[in-house]
Amino acid sequence: MPTDTTPTDAEAACFEAGIKFGSLYHQFAGTPVSPDSAATLESAIEESIENQPHCTAVTVDVLTDELEAELADATADYTELTGRFLEVEIVIDYEGCEVVTRMEMEDGYPLMRLESVRDEQSH
Repeated sequence: MPTDTTPTDAEAACFEAGIKFGSLYHQFAGTPVSPDSAATLESAIEESIENQPHCTAVTVDVLTDELEAELADATADYTELTGRFLEVEIVIDYEGCEVVTRMEMEDGYPLMRLESVRDEQSH
């Protein structure tokens, strides 16, 4: 039977990143967005998620080319925000451990993944 251990700082940092992505995606999915409002929405998402503990940087790109393609034949001039219109990078710093995560479309799915883990204490 395995012994319980305290999570490492790297594990805690990865957990924090997951919390931020869950919050970001589920808070903003469904938000009305258009090419004209994309930049404002990017800033709002970034500032909102950066308020959370251990979050040092958030970069959100609303893919306006994808939005314009979606709206080309639509009767409305906006659509709902989904993962297919977003590319996101979140950087977490937990007790000197920096975690970089990304979300972008992969095979038709908005995949969230861990890009890198750097533990300042081990250098």
